[in-house]
Amino acid sequence: MIETMDEQATEVFAEHRELLFSIVYNMLGTVTDTEDVLQDTWLAWVSRHRSDLGKITSPRAYLVRIAVNNALSRRETLARRRETYVGPWLPEPLVADTPEVRDSADAAEIALRGESVSLAMLVVLETLTPLERAVFVLHEVFGYPHAEIGALLGKETPAIRQLAHRARNHVQARRPRYQADARTQRAVTERFLAAQLSGDVTGLLELLSPDVTFLSDSGGLRRAALRPVHGPDKVARLLTSRMVLTSVPDMTIRYGWTNGEPSAVVYSGGALAAVLLLDVDPDTGKVRTVYAIRNPEKLAHLRG
Repeated sequence: MIETMDEQATEVFAEHRELLFSIVYNMLGTVTDTEDVLQDTWLAWVSRHRSDLGKITSPRAYLVRIAVNNALSRRETLARRRETYVGPWLPEPLVADTPEVRDSADAAEIALRGESVSLAMLVVLETLTPLERAVFVLHEVFGYPHAEIGALLGKETPAIRQLAHRARNHVQARRPRYQADARTQRAVTERFLAAQLSGDVTGLLELLSPDVTFLSDSGGLRRAALRPVHGPDKVARLLTSRMVLTSVPDMTIRYGWTNGEPSAVVYSGGALAAVLLLDVDPDTGKVRTVYAIRNPEKLAHLRG
């Protein structure tokens, strides 16, 4: 009997897993912690499913509520971890169209996860309070009404509206309203890497916005800039320096999609070494931000 109930619980959880993953990932920005939260949610679901299945009128609402509140608790752990993090912190990327993803049994799952918000948006969401971020993700990304969010978080609707308003204003003040289309991003990414790998400083300068910022996340585990680098001259000279060009031996590059946007996946001797993504101004076609994720711990989930 218990085995049958657990099978039913597994089936229902599987139906909602992608939604739960997307919500929690957008709240946390890390795949590892998202998987941990989903595991805790699954255990709570199985336990509840065994005891009083008949009282759960909406499995989806129950699962989302448990997952969201577990994610809020996990934010406290992440905040403590960030206090001692070495260098800039960037979200763990969700990458599609790499050999690891194509060969994975979870290829469809990973492709669906690519519907998350952009990496640049996740960086902005890091500046919200945990509650503001939860409300923003649920309302702006997944379309939950304020009243339903209030029920999920155990708060009154007016309080949720206030959180949503504050979060929206905060994000709009820090994130341009429009982004470049995928074709432009891909073309700029290819030109950017061609200039960098050939040591073409002039070519890179032509692609960089006057207020460009370079962010490299290695967690202190790989050679990388430990602070944000600002300005086209500094960024171009850093990226074409011998230190950078020789930091990834036997390099090959494949183009794919990271968090729903064109990106470059860098390999060293066939092993995944970095993910590079550019934030491109849609009006000028110039690069506003360069995101380079080199922390091997943040790439581990992509290696299968």
